[in-house]
Amino acid sequence: MAYKISDDCVSCGACAGECPVGAISEGDGKYVIDADACVECGACAGVCPVGAPSAE
Repeated sequence: MAYKISDDCVSCGACAGECPVGAISEGDGKYVIDADACVECGACAGVCPVGAPSAE
């Protein structure tokens, strides 16, 4: 199951820098994960200061 970023996102960009497949991009007011590209590694969740990314 792909990861998803909640509305708790503070748009710091830490997750995008950690994604090994480039599945995270800046969206409208928060970062978003391309579910088709996500490999479910959890790297984004490990660096997020507010715990916004989680498995759907």
